[in-house]
Amino acid sequence: MKKTVSLLGSTGSIGRQSLEVIEALGLQVSALTANRSVELLEAQCRKYKPRLAVCMDAAAAKTLRVKLADTGVKVAEGMEGLVAAATQDEADIVLTAVMGMVGLRPTLAALEQGRRVALANKETLVCAGELVMDTARRCGAEIIPVDSEHSALFQCLEGNRDRGEVKRLILTASGGPFFGKTKKDLEAVTLQDALKHPNWAMGAKITVDSATMMNKGLEVIEAMRLYGMSLEKISVVIHRESIIHSLVEYCDNALLAQLGAPDMRLPIQYALTYPRRVPGPAETLDLFTCPNLTFARPDLETFPCLALARSAAETGGTATAILNGANEAAVSLFLSEKIPFLSIFDRVLQALDTVPVTQKPSLEDILAADAAARRAVLGA
Repeated sequence: MKKTVSLLGSTGSIGRQSLEVIEALGLQVSALTANRSVELLEAQCRKYKPRLAVCMDAAAAKTLRVKLADTGVKVAEGMEGLVAAATQDEADIVLTAVMGMVGLRPTLAALEQGRRVALANKETLVCAGELVMDTARRCGAEIIPVDSEHSALFQCLEGNRDRGEVKRLILTASGGPFFGKTKKDLEAVTLQDALKHPNWAMGAKITVDSATMMNKGLEVIEAMRLYGMSLEKISVVIHRESIIHSLVEYCDNALLAQLGAPDMRLPIQYALTYPRRVPGPAETLDLFTCPNLTFARPDLETFPCLALARSAAETGGTATAILNGANEAAVSLFLSEKIPFLSIFDRVLQALDTVPVTQKPSLEDILAADAAARRAVLGA
């Protein structure tokens, strides 16, 4: 039976690559969503013919509704529209590629219906990991990671019978555009400098997170939630070439690694076809021409966001939601060139120091902590 995919965030980098994979695999599309990229979303709707299209922005939805009036595509808007896209009756898989906390409610809605969620939205697990994983278990839903590092860990753990045999999860990090620089060097870097990732073509926000190493800190928290591992069992290693996407070390000291070209289409495809592997559009890794593989320890003095994320994970409760909300707000200020690069860390630290933490939080507690963190950053 042909699978049907509801794709949240179809106009972003992951969303566009997901559509390439969906087309290559001959899958159907039930819903497509975007924030306000009307022209691209219209083109996608005309090509893939979903039943539903959603714009988070109300004005964009109004424009799209007019543009698609000659089609059978229904247009919705806002969070209500996103939740509708995540709960389409015919959708076998919900691929969440939206950026930020906006992905939390639709992800929970999809899990409540027992759907497979192909998860490319790390903020969902960072902010509400226990709630999300509990919902998946209770409703018999699957969460298959799309991030390259978490897909690698997922694949390396597939043959594991007992998680007690796992000694360490090792996340690889490219080190971003500023690897090897000192904190003094980073005082003068520009937005353009921060957006020059050495290996991956990604959205602006995640590229800046890679430059600060916050992205890897968020992935540490995500790994704790996805795999039920303690913070002490999760390590990070700088691997500039992005060929090894992550590793699992077992109690007998065996290391299992997943290798591949830096091509997001492979983890996207595996989340859609799991447990099967099929030919697809991902680039082949040529072992005879790929670069030598190198490894280094993270520089926590120059890139303290990684340590800050681990500290928030150790605190628990809403601390990780505060971390994420503050980081999103601070990166937004940097992308608008309103604060310098090093102020991202300062603003996140200030929010963590001032916003109260709630242990064993409800969804409302998590959303309130996120909002308070953003206010703390934007009002600083």
